Amino acid sequence: MKTLKKIAVLVSGSGSNLQAIIDSIKNGYIKNTVISVVLSNNPDAFGIKRAQKAGIPVSVIEHSKFETRENFEKELVDTLKKYEVNYVILAGFMRVLTNYFISAFKNRILNIHPALLPSFPGVDAQKQAFDYGVKFSGCTVHFVDEGTDTGPIIVQAVVPVLEQDTEESLKKRILAQEHKIYPYAIKLLVEEKLAIVGNKVKLINQDIDNLKDMFIINPYAY
Repeated sequence: MKTLKKIAVLVSGSGSNLQAIIDSIKNGYIKNTVISVVLSNNPDAFGIKRAQKAGIPVSVIEHSKFETRENFEKELVDTLKKYEVNYVILAGFMRVLTNYFISAFKNRILNIHPALLPSFPGVDAQKQAFDYGVKFSGCTVHFVDEGTDTGPIIVQAVVPVLEQDTEESLKKRILAQEHKIYPYAIKLLVEEKLAIVGNKVKLINQDIDNLKDMFIINPYAY
């Protein structure tokens, strides 16, 4: 019998990626996994309502009520350990985590970023890419390390930037891909199919023969 994996999802806002994860566990795409707790630093986050609707325990820990970031993170870590989580999934958690938190769950924290890292790290990534005039943008799931969006990359989805795009339309199309690749990355994680070698993530038993000639261009032209 396979061991049940326990994950925690940390949210600060709408929780649309949380919903994608909930749905992927419910429909069996992510197997042998349970969300032990949804944790938020924002008591008004809509992600809390998503968790409650799904019957998932919720813990609200407001960062503003702590004198130091260390004290806030200690409460986070203590709470996550109470729920015996194996992995921590950041889904729009709008707090920069320090080495204290990261070391408590080393190589067990995932984040999703709305750009093709290492380009456009940090906040407003979609706006950065749009303003720069790139022909492709997208999203990245990566392990969290001590830097800002610098951890080993697990999976990326590419979204072409269209001539008629606005910043908002690009955001929506990137978000749609986030909802696909985050459950996929979590599936690989809980099935223990990921190996970190240096700063690269290797997919165990990957068959790439049918991908060796794949490429995409934008604008589409010959």
